[in-house]
Amino acid sequence: MFPAMILLGVNIDHTATLRQARYRQVARAAGGFVEPDPVALAVLAERAGADGITVHLREDRRHIQERDVWRLRETIATRLNLEMACTPAMTEFALKLKPEHVCLVPENREEVTTEGGLDITAHRDRVRACVDAMNAAGIKASLFIDPDAPQIELSARLGAPFVELHTGAYANAYYDDARRAAEYKRLRAGATLAHDHGLAVNAGHGINYVNIAEVRALPHLRELNIGHSILSRALFTGIDEAVREMKARMNP
Repeated sequence: MFPAMILLGVNIDHTATLRQARYRQVARAAGGFVEPDPVALAVLAERAGADGITVHLREDRRHIQERDVWRLRETIATRLNLEMACTPAMTEFALKLKPEHVCLVPENREEVTTEGGLDITAHRDRVRACVDAMNAAGIKASLFIDPDAPQIELSARLGAPFVELHTGAYANAYYDDARRAAEYKRLRAGATLAHDHGLAVNAGHGINYVNIAEVRALPHLRELNIGHSILSRALFTGIDEAVREMKARMNP
């Protein structure tokens, strides 16, 4: 049985990846010859039906820049979800920005995109301090974790209202039937356990227009955060059609 509507958060990071590939050394983030503009894309995604906009302000500023995030805060009409490392500097930034949501994620300078969930058992004190600060400020915190029982149970004990289950292992196993079945079973169990512990359940990473048919059937899903596949499709169809098609496949 599916919920009435699974929400879609569109991650626009790789719009900035394309911009930075050419204009990394330019002081301005938009306007004039600098393109593409992630904020303009976010507005178009909203108009097509996105329920929120997700960005990851990384420590090395490889794609999204601080100016992008402030412009998003001033411009978009839906919800801003800030993916961030669990550090004092990023906590301070989020408290100034006041997005509706933050998602605490791991960061590795060698990776192209976030790979794997945040190990909150190894970073319990830092995660607790950040979650407590967000809760006190009225910002909803989510923990991007692998669908494993110890991570889920600790998320609930630390007071996070949301978890975002990392779907990357499932997505990478999609064309291997045995591995795919095992990873999907793991996600189903994780979503059920999180719900039983009072956590709202989001999911993200590697979700595309093919595997969404199974992902959407996971129990208790509230929101999916999808970036790469939507932006890839937008190269051929435009962002409007790419968002509309994903929404239709999420909620047929």
